[in-house]
Amino acid sequence: SGGHINPAVSLAMCVTGRLKWTKLPIYILAQLLGAFVGAAAVFGIYYNAFMEYSDGKLEVTGPNATAQIFATYPAPYLSLVNGFADQVMSTAVLLLAIFAIFDTKNNSVPKGLEPIAVGLLIIVLTCSLGMNSGCAMNPARDLGPRLFTAVAGWGMEVFTAGNNWWWVPIVAPLLGGVLGAMIYVIFIEIHHSDPQSGAENEAHAKYELTNM
Repeated sequence: SGGHINPAVSLAMCVTGRLKWTKLPIYILAQLLGAFVGAAAVFGIYYNAFMEYSDGKLEVTGPNATAQIFATYPAPYLSLVNGFADQVMSTAVLLLAIFAIFDTKNNSVPKGLEPIAVGLLIIVLTCSLGMNSGCAMNPARDLGPRLFTAVAGWGMEVFTAGNNWWWVPIVAPLLGGVLGAMIYVIFIEIHHSDPQSGAENEAHAKYELTNM
């Protein structure tokens, strides 16, 4: 299936012709379901810890808030505009790099190691751009757990906290993903040399390697 696990990736693949549009709703539904079940598993495993920490009251804001363990919430200083730009940029960089990693005409990552490269990429982006709001970059990773917290005891405040923040990590990554993918296609992918020339160079390189 490609293991997208991210609607922003799936949408970018559709826009660039790498995935059929008819598959997009199925991918997104599966991604949301997976994120919801993952959040439920975390809550179940650490249920006693949650109850001990919060004295049995699950809070979205305040000193004992725990909702941010599951979904992203903005820092107190962050505006919606700044947060939206944050998510667009981080997801654009994510998709641009993913397209580079899987571009067979590029100096690509060795086959089989692509998931490791993507994982390291996400770690780098989260460490460098996660201060403002946790760096979701994935609508399913944010909405799925947010829906779970809404029904598991945190209530509908998960959708109103942070000046109604909830829609930003859904809309902004989708836009950012398409933007990053199109930047790669327009400025890099379409400028690759023709396949015939590339094949000749590859054969020549193998010949030289054999002689060595």
